[in-house]
Amino acid sequence: MNSEIIVSVDGMGGDNAPQAIIDGLALAHVRHPKVKFLVHGDHARLQPALLGKSSLKHVVQVVHCDDAVGMDDKPAQALRRGRNTSMWRAIDSVRSKEANVVISAGNTGALMAMAKVQLRTVPGLSRPAIAALWPTIRGQSVVLDVGANVDTDARQLVDFALMGEAYARVVLALDRPSVGLLNIGAEEVKGNDEVRDAAAALRASGLPLRFHGFVEGDDISAGTVDVVITSGFAGNIALKAAEGTARLIGHYIRSAMQRSLLSRIGYLLSKPGFNVLRQKMDPRAVNGGVFLGLNGVVVKSHGGTDGVGFATALDLAIEMGESDFVARIADSMAHLPPSIAALGGAPAQAAQ
Repeated sequence: MNSEIIVSVDGMGGDNAPQAIIDGLALAHVRHPKVKFLVHGDHARLQPALLGKSSLKHVVQVVHCDDAVGMDDKPAQALRRGRNTSMWRAIDSVRSKEANVVISAGNTGALMAMAKVQLRTVPGLSRPAIAALWPTIRGQSVVLDVGANVDTDARQLVDFALMGEAYARVVLALDRPSVGLLNIGAEEVKGNDEVRDAAAALRASGLPLRFHGFVEGDDISAGTVDVVITSGFAGNIALKAAEGTARLIGHYIRSAMQRSLLSRIGYLLSKPGFNVLRQKMDPRAVNGGVFLGLNGVVVKSHGGTDGVGFATALDLAIEMGESDFVARIADSMAHLPPSIAALGGAPAQAAQ
């Protein structure tokens, strides 16, 4: 582990802050003892949460902030009063090179807006995207975008493919990840113009990209490809649907196991197997989305998570902080083939 890794933490972001944040830091410290943390937030609220966490004494520095972004704040509202908030200050630590990566469980829209203003997008990229790890039959896949962009054109989908492929190389340790475009069918005539144009551009690009073609919704959990590309509108719906399905299955299993004395006995006999199933279906085990396309690494934790889930997101943040991911993306954007550049699209250099 690189002893120079410093993680900037929004200590007030999320439904269960600051306790869940501090609990997550304690768990992450066990796994990453050399990593240091800059925790931004209200000193009066953070200090009680740190009581009893003596292991964090030498690795956590609290940076006092008077204000915090609310979970229901509008992005524009958060930007207007943002400079004194824990979220703004946490991002600013990455901008000023005090930290390698920033993590927050706070308001997603505000986090994206502040990150775009402070860090700006990589030159040549149309828009940032949020990438999430998705459990599959084969292990894990990367899905993006899962909520940063409602509408996407062909150029943006191509950008997402390039970013997602680079991200999968880092977090999944794959030499040549396969990439697929989410569509309503695998046939080339299916889908809207944006998806079809993006597929045509990727096929004609000559890039060293393992482009699979179109994939359907059931291919995500099947692990048909390593990287699934879609708009933030469809990706966010798919993500929430999958989370809801996992909770539904859990409810059905609990109900079935409590139905009779025999089912309760069967549960006791099968408990080790059910424990494995519970771990695989636990959303905390895949917590953490990365904002791709910025001049800095920003990790978003689920707002309602506990310490265990936040520690998982911290694991991801530390892994990204140790990588050269941003440089890889910048290099890819600087060497785009003419077929992709011809798609156009106005690169967004900062949020307006």
